[in-house]
Amino acid sequence: MSRPTRFEHFRYLGDKRTQVVYDLDLSDDPDVAAEVEDLMESEQFAAFGPDTLAEARNRGYRPHRSIIGAERAAATSAGD
Repeated sequence: MSRPTRFEHFRYLGDKRTQVVYDLDLSDDPDVAAEVEDLMESEQFAAFGPDTLAEARNRGYRPHRSIIGAERAAATSAGD
């Protein structure tokens, strides 16, 4: 999935309706792509400055399950 036009320089995009943050670099998952598309149509999104997961969490956003899965995969491969 390509990044939304207005967010080509951002990695994290938050959904104000559900307080979930998506990592646009990990959005190969079709479910995530559909959710981000729906989010863009709703215009209920937020970008973060600085553009980090820590800042999104600081603002009360929870990471989407795709981010959690990527973090677990990275931790597993680092432990090999």
